[in-house]
Amino acid sequence: MGREKTVIQGEITFKKRVSLFLKGLAMGAANKVPGVSGGAVSYVLGFYEQLIYSFKKINIKAFKLLINGRFKSFYSYTNGQFLLLIMSGSIFSYFSISLVLDYFLQHYELYVWSWFFGMILGSVYYISKDFGTWTKTTLIFLLIGVFLGLAISFLTPAKENDNLWFVFLCGIIGVSGMTLPGLSGSFILILLGNYVLLLVDSVNALLQIIFSVFTGDFEVFSDVIKMRYLKIITVFTAGSAFGLVTISHILGYVLKHYNKIVNAIIIGFIAGSLGIVWPWKKTIYVFENGQFLIDHNGNKIIQNYERFFPEIFSLETLSAIFFILIGFGLILFIDYYDRKRKR
Repeated sequence: MGREKTVIQGEITFKKRVSLFLKGLAMGAANKVPGVSGGAVSYVLGFYEQLIYSFKKINIKAFKLLINGRFKSFYSYTNGQFLLLIMSGSIFSYFSISLVLDYFLQHYELYVWSWFFGMILGSVYYISKDFGTWTKTTLIFLLIGVFLGLAISFLTPAKENDNLWFVFLCGIIGVSGMTLPGLSGSFILILLGNYVLLLVDSVNALLQIIFSVFTGDFEVFSDVIKMRYLKIITVFTAGSAFGLVTISHILGYVLKHYNKIVNAIIIGFIAGSLGIVWPWKKTIYVFENGQFLIDHNGNKIIQNYERFFPEIFSLETLSAIFFILIGFGLILFIDYYDRKRKR
């Protein structure tokens, strides 16, 4: 319990509030991109354990406080200020920063992936440099993490499945990108075959329903197709909430009792996930009925990636390597700033 108190409690200054909101922006933007993990961002930016322990506080005691109308106690017990800042930053990012990211992915895809690759490569260095002494056990779990990351990055996507139990499971697995560094929730949904169904079609339908209700058009509730999507996104959201709380409880326990082993797996998993963000790849888009499927932002929907090795001395490849170095250098700068701040 002592560890949880040190992680959760503490006065949050205005500067800290701004910092947490910006970190939420970064995590939200990362969560949206298939192949990039919001959990990895939280790990590198130093608020991963606080995030896990805060989600862990959403338990039976918290619901009792809420039901009894003790809102202030509920807010304090669940580390509400921290969660509110991080989650509001993540949500705001979806409608702002991530749209800019969408633009650059559409027009400068190679260089964006190169930047991500450099950042993740730098992240492996950043989070492993303070690991301490490596033992035979931690090295074994490091290799297990690498193997799992590589295995996931080369899986073949399944077909779409709208069974509600499977949709609920997708919610649990899809939210894992926030809690498991190196695991991209969006990419996992692509592999499960439900990326388009859950993050495009259902979201579009929900936005249309909300717009119709605000304009006084309640006939939308008699639209069978839209109601199907509403049911799907409701179940998906419920699965995500359930997964967020349950996975956080499990991770909170293992971080407390097996910290070294968990960190070894995370480092290995992030290293293995480099295959997902390999810059030189051809994007395969969803193509149906003679045309590409488009999301609500006007972008083509990603189905999977086809990786290849580049022509080494071309200007494009050298430019991509430059962006890899920029991404790596950014992590080194964060490391330098962090060490300077602690002096």
